[in-house]
Amino acid sequence: MKFLGLGRRQAAAGTAPDGTGGTTREQGAVAEDRALAHLQAAGLRLLTRNYRTPGRGGGEIDLVMRERDGTTVFVEVRSRASQAFGGAGASIGAAKQQRIVLAARHYLMRLASPPPCRFDVVLVEDTQVQWLQAAFDAQ
Repeated sequence: MKFLGLGRRQAAAGTAPDGTGGTTREQGAVAEDRALAHLQAAGLRLLTRNYRTPGRGGGEIDLVMRERDGTTVFVEVRSRASQAFGGAGASIGAAKQQRIVLAARHYLMRLASPPPCRFDVVLVEDTQVQWLQAAFDAQ
């Protein structure tokens, strides 16, 4: 990652050029923490975080949660500093959905009896957290 106008020490410390403090990865982790807290407050239980399929080109699921009724919820967390350019929701296109579905199928293959599941999205923008249940499906 290239940090314009910053010395090595500042870049290594994770100070972004826009003054937000933190790399994109660090900002994503903060958004995931906020999303996780929001979902747990709503009664969901964390099963795993950052589940990845093996190999190149696979998918990743930010959060795998369980509803009280036993439904497995695959959660994509998207974060943006503002609504400009469509906001966080605009960044989840068909290709991204396909990679999430691939990772979810891989996750479910490991289970003897796969539970019902759904795909949710949590949008973290500025100070707001918005939870979109059943945001897309595996079709």
